[in-house]
Parts: sequence; structure tokens; C-alpha cells
Amino acid sequence: MKKGMSLVEVLVVVLILGALAAIAIPRIASSTTTANQNACDTNIAVINSAIEQYAANNDGVYPVDQAACDADVLGDTDYFPDGAPTCPTTGTYTYNAVTKRVGCDVH
Repeated sequence: MKKGMSLVEVLVVVLILGALAAIAIPRIASSTTTANQNACDTNIAVINSAIEQYAANNDGVYPVDQAACDADVLGDTDYFPDGAPTCPTTGTYTYNAVTKRVGCDVH
């Protein structure tokens, strides 16, 4: 009795592995994008919480513009001891002086 696999059996195994890879690779790529967007949303929530804390510490006065937000909130080691968060999707966080909130220009 022969031991081993025939050529047809090897081709079937390779075909099955190729089909599984074709299914898995796009899902992995989209999950990376989703994870980066979720991390960005979390960073925005953390920055907005720091802005609220800044206002509470300053008698309800919010930063007046982007430069003040950068200097007084994002640059303050009391709010961000390890440095201000950066967008994982290579976006930029911008402060809206009207809504008193930070948003990301990527999503």
C-alpha cells in the first residue's frame, strides 16, 4: 500500500487554503480600518473630556480657539501627562470654538 498524497489531493488542499485566504484577508484589512476609527473616536472623547475639565477648572471658560486649545488643554501635562493623543488614521484634531468640541478631519 502506498503512503502519501496524490496530486489531486494536494491540489484540493491548495484550493481550499486559497479560498480560505481569499475570505480572510479582506476581513483582516477592514478590521484594521475599523480599529483605527474606533481608536480615533476614543481619542476625541478623551480630548473633549479634558476640555470639559479645563472649563470646570476655569470657572466655565472654554478655550477661545484652536491655538488656545492646543496650548491650554492639549499641551498641559496635567490633562495629558504622556502627551496629547494623535489620530491613528493620520487625521488632525480640530477644535470648534462654537460647539466647544474637537473633531477629526478624516472621519
